[in-house]
Amino acid sequence: MTTADDVMDALVRTAFEVAGVLTRIGGEHDMSLTQLRVLGILRDRRARVTELAAYLGLDKSTMSGLIDRAQRRGLLTRGKNPEDGRVVEVYMTPAGHELAGRVEDDIRRALAPVTDRLDQEQRDRLVELLDIVSARSPRTPAAPGPTTAS
Repeated sequence: MTTADDVMDALVRTAFEVAGVLTRIGGEHDMSLTQLRVLGILRDRRARVTELAAYLGLDKSTMSGLIDRAQRRGLLTRGKNPEDGRVVEVYMTPAGHELAGRVEDDIRRALAPVTDRLDQEQRDRLVELLDIVSARSPRTPAAPGPTTAS
């Protein structure tokens, strides 16, 4: 019988392994894990700095610094919300989308040795269980606002 400690150990081991992959790939693209998370969040949406900061558990000034650095690299930009011109949002540039696509491909290749061991039914079940564990309902975005990502 699986205990709560067994579940915790499996989750922590998995989180460490995935974080290691993400950290390595981020380093290959001169990005921190937090910067990768920002790209993942913004790949399909715009967000306010305060939303990003809250989601990532950072203060607004730290988040602004991350955005400034990404903006200097040409990956992100700031602009007015199309519906409310008083609101400033952050979003990815074409160069940011291109880098996010390359990073996603690298992550997919790095995790393939693990995920390829699962058949389709196991993959579906894994996604379902991880959605439950992460308190997401199926097909619900994993990030502020409307996330990719994750």
